[in-house]
Amino acid sequence: MDKFSFLNAAHTGFISDLYEQYQKNPDAVEASWRSFFQGYDLANEDYSLTEDEVSVEVPDAVRKEFLVIDLINGYRTRGHLFTKTNPVRDRRKYNPTLDLETFGLHQTDLTTVFNAGGVLGIGATTLAQIIHHLKAIFCESIGVEYMYLRNPEELNWWQNRLSKNDNHANYDVEAKKYILTKLNQASTFESFLQTKYVGQKRFSVEGGETLIPGVSVALRDAAEKYGVEECVLGMAHRGRLNTLVNIFKKPVRDLFSEFEGKDFEDQDIDGDVKYHLGLTLSKAYKGGQKMKMNLVPNPSHLETVDAVAEGIVRAKIDLDYNGDNGKILPILVHGDAAIAGQGIVYEIAQMMTLNGYKTGGTIHVVVNNQVGFTTNYLDARSSTYCTDIAKVTLSPVLHVNADDAEAVCHAMEMAVEYRMKFKKDIYIDLLGYRKYGHNEGDEPRFTQPKLYQAISKHKNAKEIYAAKLIEEGTISADYVKQITDEFKAHLEVEFAASKKKTTSKIQEFMPEVWEGFARKQLQEMLQPINTTYSVAALKDIAKVISTTPQGHKFVRKAERILQGRKKMVFEENTLDWGTAENLAYGTLLEEGFNVRISGEDVERGTFSHRHAIMRDEETSERVNLLNTNTKNKGEMTIFNSHLSEYGVLGFDYGYAMAAPNTLTIWEAQFGDFANGAQIVFDQYICSAEAKWKLQNGLVMLLPHGYEGQGPEHSSGRIERFLQSSAIDNWTIANCSTPANMYHILRRQMKREFRKPLVVFTPKSLLRSPKAVNSIEDLANGSFQEVIDDTIDTSKVKKMVFCTGKFYYDLLEEREKLARQDIALVRIEQLFPLHNEQIKAVMDKYPNVERYVWAQEEPKNMGSWSYMLERFELAKLECASRGYHSAPAAGSSARYKRRHQEVLDKVFD
Repeated sequence: MDKFSFLNAAHTGFISDLYEQYQKNPDAVEASWRSFFQGYDLANEDYSLTEDEVSVEVPDAVRKEFLVIDLINGYRTRGHLFTKTNPVRDRRKYNPTLDLETFGLHQTDLTTVFNAGGVLGIGATTLAQIIHHLKAIFCESIGVEYMYLRNPEELNWWQNRLSKNDNHANYDVEAKKYILTKLNQASTFESFLQTKYVGQKRFSVEGGETLIPGVSVALRDAAEKYGVEECVLGMAHRGRLNTLVNIFKKPVRDLFSEFEGKDFEDQDIDGDVKYHLGLTLSKAYKGGQKMKMNLVPNPSHLETVDAVAEGIVRAKIDLDYNGDNGKILPILVHGDAAIAGQGIVYEIAQMMTLNGYKTGGTIHVVVNNQVGFTTNYLDARSSTYCTDIAKVTLSPVLHVNADDAEAVCHAMEMAVEYRMKFKKDIYIDLLGYRKYGHNEGDEPRFTQPKLYQAISKHKNAKEIYAAKLIEEGTISADYVKQITDEFKAHLEVEFAASKKKTTSKIQEFMPEVWEGFARKQLQEMLQPINTTYSVAALKDIAKVISTTPQGHKFVRKAERILQGRKKMVFEENTLDWGTAENLAYGTLLEEGFNVRISGEDVERGTFSHRHAIMRDEETSERVNLLNTNTKNKGEMTIFNSHLSEYGVLGFDYGYAMAAPNTLTIWEAQFGDFANGAQIVFDQYICSAEAKWKLQNGLVMLLPHGYEGQGPEHSSGRIERFLQSSAIDNWTIANCSTPANMYHILRRQMKREFRKPLVVFTPKSLLRSPKAVNSIEDLANGSFQEVIDDTIDTSKVKKMVFCTGKFYYDLLEEREKLARQDIALVRIEQLFPLHNEQIKAVMDKYPNVERYVWAQEEPKNMGSWSYMLERFELAKLECASRGYHSAPAAGSSARYKRRHQEVLDKVFD
């Protein structure tokens, strides 16, 4: 016994920490302790040793201390499975349980005093008291998942934080009344809408009303305790109207007008349904702290807004807060079925620590209705929890009973504190229910009869919390009636006022960001823009991007690239695509614009043409040559993204939404990769201005062109973008010269308005000796929506319109056939078509008898259908491949044969 006497003096918390280290890495523990723990493990397994093993006799009291530590760790690890967090369902049964016997302890040990209580901060105490504290911390209204975290500092923080008040709130009377007030607003607002607008969709938050006080408390803490100056909230439509009115203070009369279905006062927009609209406001808190609050407009594609919100936050961190992510807080509100079922959630989660996309941690709040559209949660996921995505990024999760208002607010406070300290994501799973069906006109009993039988008898969160406060003497029943009547009266006044309004109005989102950028229509889009830049200034930039900075050494191939740039500018005066593109960025940086590019492999470019980032051969340091220019007034950032299109495009769209003076570019590895981000194109990029009055200058570069690379990497699906083109919503271009690429990028920023720009970029043309320009073409030229031919106009009998790389195939064939009767006219800007310029070109050719649209894509793809519908200056014929389901053939031989057949049609 004497040889273990030192154990009696050892601090149990120290032994516990040391044992945890031993379990993770035995070799990291000092040898004598390692021997002891090995003996303990053996003793804990079966208390018997084989003849070949050395017997280690552990005192029973010490052995039981370790069993109690096991019990504590059992609660920490698995306590969330045995909580009281589900207000309307019985919890599923899990084994093993947290019973004493599971840990080798017995009822007779309950009165024994254990030093292990020190681990919980309660000192030496009885096992019964230890269990009492463990149940209070881990098994009541808040279940906590954090033991998978790998950072010891985070683990210690959670263990200390949860032990404070046994993971229970300790609110004073004022705080409790505030929570009740917000709950009353949430509940009364929903019942008022149910009465006034029977059967209308509103996607109520009933069953999860504590979202409103919870988010309110989170924002208040962020502002008052941590000095957060701005919040960006992304959420779908469940509970959105309540959030708009009771957190974002949207005028209720405006919302009631939208319920009335009144037309929008701005006839140039189509608007959107009320539960998709966004809002920006500034709110003052105690002590004079102000917070700018942004609720991002969203489509019905539930989680798409996550990416947009994160992009907005990152732009503001970069541009407004000098890189300080502690000044702005992103909050994303999810649905339980959506967070588990929508792949974009994973794409966003993986951005948490990525240099180009991190935002300093996001608070994720799940309004857990325990049912999808009509789907039972057992059919909605395979994981135990809808929030199990959190484990991918080692982010903690708090599962909270949505009926316990104080627990919800307490969890929100901890979430804000954790995010501000560790700058990581945290998830709050707000377990409630949905009072009605997916919308208020649905009958949920069709698919969930048992659940909705229980819900029909269940009191709402306001009733539960009010009863609790009355019982403890904090308030009286009269107080509850008073605040309810007052809020109802306010709603009635606003309801009456809304009847006098004749139209609805779309509120501007982030108006201060867009000050000075007026919305413009088609005529302004067709106006020429001065994009000239002097030859001397261009050559100075060319020196910067062709010179290795002092103190750096690049690999030999990189040095050759720089030498090649220098030669083409200063000796040959034949600038290729990559050089022209880099010069465009360089000029904009000198003029005070920022440039941000992101996407897969964008640093060098998929086809190794851009080389915006060089690597130091010895240190591997990233060197952005453009940023070494001492004349710059702006900054360029370029980031290789993770292998995501949907999430990254949404992020960059959000970035551009908050950064109109940054040339923001997303580049697809191949144009068809945009398929994976189609929702962002459809729901935001091409339609946001019409729906929400949102300008956006995002540029999308989509490599396109038939090079015999098969069906997936030939077509960027031009037809899909042209089909979505209408009035003045964006620009679609397929440039054929480096100079035109240079000028369209400069035009994008030199305009006094912003429209999205989709550019179908080349592959083979990046190094084609025919696709080059002089530096004078860049310096003195401008973007050419249409490029005329240079042959004798009087000899031309057939005019062929084409676009992009296909022009060079046609040109080569014409030269081979020595045909002078066919003019090749390039439509560089497909939308909007510049009809005046096209007509001016057509008028130069007096003897044309036939007009042909030629394309390398199949007839049911490419630009043909668009040109057939929109081109009204002449009757067009079509020269293309036939009708196909795949964009191109996989066989190179078949590709060549079909390609030649199109050329033959043109020159028949």
